[in-house]
Amino acid sequence: MCSLFGWLDYQGIVPYKIKRKLTQALANAAEERGTDAAGISYVHGKDIVIFKRPKPAHKLHFNPPEGTRAVLGHTRMTTQGSEKKNQNNHPFYGKTPDISWSLAHNGCLYNDASLRKEKKLPDTNIETDSYIAVQLIESQNKLDFDSLRYMAEAVHGSFTFSLLDENNSLYFVKGSNPLCLLHFANIGLYVYSSTESIMKNALKRVGLHKFAFERIEADDGDIIKIDSSGNITRSQFQPAPTYASFSKCKWWYGEYDDYYSAYEQTLIDMASLYGSDPDEIIMLLEYGYTVVEVEEMLMDNNLLRETVNEIKYLSGEYIYEDCYGIV
Repeated sequence: MCSLFGWLDYQGIVPYKIKRKLTQALANAAEERGTDAAGISYVHGKDIVIFKRPKPAHKLHFNPPEGTRAVLGHTRMTTQGSEKKNQNNHPFYGKTPDISWSLAHNGCLYNDASLRKEKKLPDTNIETDSYIAVQLIESQNKLDFDSLRYMAEAVHGSFTFSLLDENNSLYFVKGSNPLCLLHFANIGLYVYSSTESIMKNALKRVGLHKFAFERIEADDGDIIKIDSSGNITRSQFQPAPTYASFSKCKWWYGEYDDYYSAYEQTLIDMASLYGSDPDEIIMLLEYGYTVVEVEEMLMDNNLLRETVNEIKYLSGEYIYEDCYGIV
């Protein structure tokens, strides 16, 4: 449950102060999905610049230089690879013979180690599962729809990827994780974030919520490129079958075959990081709560306890737990 965010100013008419403020507003709003680390990437001259630190976004000063035409950003909630080792944080640098670029990932991949062995990819001191995406693209010696498709069809887990190349083109590889992408045609600006709530929060802080915009649809399996002139081209990939990382789950209704979506499985896998029981997350999903609702409960333990206790009560488990213990 990390977050992607950023923007592309393809006409160059948005004032620098607005873009600088927008960058920080997006980063701060994106903290709702991760505060362990934050970072941005942008193009300076023909060089990809990456600034990232193991700190929450609001404690950093994101200040892309005047003339910056695009920013790629990320806030992190650590799942694999300590954020204290800054190389584990996003964005990551990538380079192929034709071009250099940066990449950020929202989600959780679980076959990175096996892919590195299977594809004979080089060892790396970067421990984050996300970095396998960089290595897979680099192994194809190019950055285009074909190499992005190759990467997206190889990785297993939940994901949405964003990339920024040295020509100020943005790419999105949309898996099961969310993406909100807006186009402000009147001012020549694209803005993106992982969720609509992050977007609304940031736009309101900057005042852009008053401008007309078009929502750019992005479905699972889409690859989207927005070039430096604002033109959109698309391709697609076939997501790999995603199953639970364990064969059977036992919970208070019995055993169920594994059939959870990648996003649902991410919530189950991450439950223990929030001090929650994975079986309770399974219970909520089976009861009909959406992944967005379950994610909100993970972030609010009191709400989670209240909901779980209510379900157990309605299902005949009459022992009631409040957030401090059994009463």
